[in-house]
Amino acid sequence: MNSLNTARAGAREWWALAVLTLAVTLLAVDGTVLALAVPALSDSLDATSTQILWIGDIYSFALAGLLVTMGNLADRVGRKRLLLIGAVGFGLSSVLAAFSTTPEMLIAARMLLGVSGATVMPSTLALIRAIFFDSKQRTRAIAVWSAGATGGAALGPLVGGALLENYWWGSVFLINIPVMILVVVLGIFLIPESRNPERAPIDLLSALLAFAAIVPLVYAIKTAVKDGLTVGFAVALVVGLISGFVFVRRQRRLEYPLIDVSLFARPAFTGSVIANSVAIFALSGLFFFFSQYLQLVRGFSPLVAGLAELPATIAAVVAVVAVGWAVSHFGRGMAIGWALLMTSVGMAGLAIAEQLPTYIWLAIALAVVAGGISIAATIAVDTVVSVVPRERAGAASSISETAYELGIALGIAVLGSILNAVYRNTVSVPTDLGTAEQDAVAESLAGATQTLGDRFPEALDAAQHAFTGAMQVTALVAAGILAIVGVFAMKVIPHSNNSEEAKH
Repeated sequence: MNSLNTARAGAREWWALAVLTLAVTLLAVDGTVLALAVPALSDSLDATSTQILWIGDIYSFALAGLLVTMGNLADRVGRKRLLLIGAVGFGLSSVLAAFSTTPEMLIAARMLLGVSGATVMPSTLALIRAIFFDSKQRTRAIAVWSAGATGGAALGPLVGGALLENYWWGSVFLINIPVMILVVVLGIFLIPESRNPERAPIDLLSALLAFAAIVPLVYAIKTAVKDGLTVGFAVALVVGLISGFVFVRRQRRLEYPLIDVSLFARPAFTGSVIANSVAIFALSGLFFFFSQYLQLVRGFSPLVAGLAELPATIAAVVAVVAVGWAVSHFGRGMAIGWALLMTSVGMAGLAIAEQLPTYIWLAIALAVVAGGISIAATIAVDTVVSVVPRERAGAASSISETAYELGIALGIAVLGSILNAVYRNTVSVPTDLGTAEQDAVAESLAGATQTLGDRFPEALDAAQHAFTGAMQVTALVAAGILAIVGVFAMKVIPHSNNSEEAKH
């Protein structure tokens, strides 16, 4: 590894970046690859819509709850070591998920995948910060990393579609194994070890408080959207808020805090973390349910549905090229803000296109959404990493990754709950069905498709229209949130395109 702060990276460092990007791409793919498999696994495992939501977001809940702790652990024991351990665990958990026989078993396997992923994610970004000393090269490296994260989320449905066209739903997990083997083998030789020289101790109580704050709060939001202000919502909210309050107070008193809360006094840091979280919030919520729309409403096969989402993948990767131009012309804050506003327009366009018969408008809207998110997320991550001291890279990276994973979890939970609520309130259930069949139709479009089939074509058509309307409402809600945060980013994040100036 380079020894001087001014040293420029060579071939070994760029190959190490390729391995790190491969790891984060796979983790991002795993966050969305399941979307296309929902109809198949719902039928195979007889899963309810609530179980489907938990299968989708328990992965991100576990990741978000543990990332801060794992980022600090990586600083202490070694970022490379923890990344390789996590990669092995991820591969083993994938086998368990692939051969799950019940919804509960799959939920547990997805949780283990999240735990393993939490040991990998913060190390990838922290190692980039430690490997690339030259600021311009580091920005370029983070752009590549961000393209892997954003493009991976968009690539998930395509990978899932190709696998589901020929294999059973568990194949979407088995694809993880050869990739993780490659990451481990190449990582051993190419990635340099990196750790915080202070070897600061990890406060276990802070780690428990962080988990006790994040997961209940996410659960409370999910419950409120789905069921209203229930007792479960109130309990989760109180537990999360109290844990969060105690956590923040404790961090202010510790010599070696789990999270340096003083970082949030920097507008560039705070604004970028929020922007990154909201951007991936919209993307993950969109893809998890858009894949169901393509298959169950448009009638696409899994492979065709994956190909239909390819414009988003291409746009997410290509848009990274525009990052440097956007920052130099607008500055960081304005570039992130305009990118989020662009995403908002694309999301609104998607709501309109879902009602139109031709596919081309869907493709255009998808490209606009993914391109805007890619630009916003890349600049936001680069800003977060650039404004922290090098020795706290792991902890700061874990904050950024926690925001990313919270965005995924909330995107699926909140937007998914909104979609389900609108669908249930608008779908017409045939009265001549049995109670169990009526519940299946009202539960989800997947249940309606299985129950109604060819017996009740008019009722199935009405259910598809109800689901499309719910998708449109959900897309417009996401568009509104993106627009608000876009304006927020313009106001809060400094417009300077210099990362050193952005520190102040």
